[in-house]
Amino acid sequence: MCMSSLIHRRHRSLYFLGALALVVGACATNPVTGRREISLVSESQEIAMGLEAAKEAANQMGVYPNPALQQYVSAVGMPMAKASERPSLPWSFTVIDDPVVNAFALPGGPLFVTRGILAYMNSEAQLASVLGHEIGHVTAKHSVSQMSRAQLAQIGLVGAMIVRPELAQFGELGSTALGLMFLKFGRDDETQADELGFRYMTGQTYDPSEMTEMFRTLERTSGDSSDVPEWLSTHPDPGNRVSRTQERIASWTRPAGALKTNRDPFLMAIDGIVFGEDPRQGYFQKTAFLHPTLKFRLDFPPEWTTANQPSQVAGISTKQDAIIALTLAGKASPAQAANEFLRQEGIQASSPSTAPINGLPAAVGRFSVQTEQGVLAGYVAFIQLDDTTYRILAYTAQTSIGAYEGTFRQAIGSFRRLTDPAALAVKPNVVRLVQIRSAMTIAQFQQQYPSPIPAEQLAAINGAPAASTSFPAGSWLKRVAAE
Repeated sequence: MCMSSLIHRRHRSLYFLGALALVVGACATNPVTGRREISLVSESQEIAMGLEAAKEAANQMGVYPNPALQQYVSAVGMPMAKASERPSLPWSFTVIDDPVVNAFALPGGPLFVTRGILAYMNSEAQLASVLGHEIGHVTAKHSVSQMSRAQLAQIGLVGAMIVRPELAQFGELGSTALGLMFLKFGRDDETQADELGFRYMTGQTYDPSEMTEMFRTLERTSGDSSDVPEWLSTHPDPGNRVSRTQERIASWTRPAGALKTNRDPFLMAIDGIVFGEDPRQGYFQKTAFLHPTLKFRLDFPPEWTTANQPSQVAGISTKQDAIIALTLAGKASPAQAANEFLRQEGIQASSPSTAPINGLPAAVGRFSVQTEQGVLAGYVAFIQLDDTTYRILAYTAQTSIGAYEGTFRQAIGSFRRLTDPAALAVKPNVVRLVQIRSAMTIAQFQQQYPSPIPAEQLAAINGAPAASTSFPAGSWLKRVAAE
């Protein structure tokens, strides 16, 4: 409900008058529901934010390097987007190079699916169901509503602080909590996105029963320890999605003619897609991090918890009180990069050493810096390999630097060129199609065409309820094999 009817009420302060004027002037019609609602984000702002966030997502996660697959996914999604309530948005569909089972939409039209979720799909109609759902989040302006609610909550919090100054101490805490509160779509938004996705996919004559199969696959995937679907955690279940979809199908007026499933064309499109982690983007052998593409090795301390992320590779101590992180630092020389880092305001540092590390140009400096959490101390190292400079940042609380100094220096000193032929030649696992000549179960298929994943997970990527599920002769089945 729009808040123009509240204008006649008394206001306790000039702040509320200004805030109310902002809200009243920001009512808009939802393109899906036709209802007037508060929107503090204009469509141009929505588009601009979405495009900026899309660039960041592509840079951080990486675009999957398969133009044919990118074009295929776009060809499935674009007709639904153009037939939606917001056809003029700058829609885009991108496959990102991420093994996590996920899909997400950004404000204003950019949509992303991971190669991880594509590996678990088994038809074009299933892809359409997921893309249609994400399109629904955009057309119904769910992100815009979230941002508007967050801003209104901030207005309420600041207004309360004006009336009751003693609440000012909670301002920062309130802001943090609000950011977390509106991070995910609510269940009502999910229900609406499911309904819209159903409408969009059936509008392109896709078989909606494939939507129920996609939901079943995602639910089964949640039992796989190796690939818990991020989609389920970022898209809270509004109820039994399978039964609700079946209810929609029962009340749906089926059009004349055949419905599209397009199983085989979809499977052909994802044949060869990378499955799971791609070791060419770096991998761990115990606590040694090897990067065959960039050709370097870095050893983290024993028993530290490590993680290989798109923007950095990092380790944290067993006590969780020290961090070592490696990132790209551009093309500047190590000495230039070190001087720029150590001369930042607030950093206390000694002159960096420029002694080579394992024959590579390097600059290493010790520093300390005052933060809100106290004084941090540690080392920063810039090391050049081929045409790229890398930064290793190792730090802890100043009170603990004595305990970690040797550990930090040892880790920095371990950075070297990777020369092991086996490590340099490592290949990822990929999805490969096999057309079976006789009827067989997934368990039998696993025996005849072994995959390095459990039979239950193999069943999930083939859309089967269990390893005992049988497929008829002539079926195309997915296996996982070395590239």
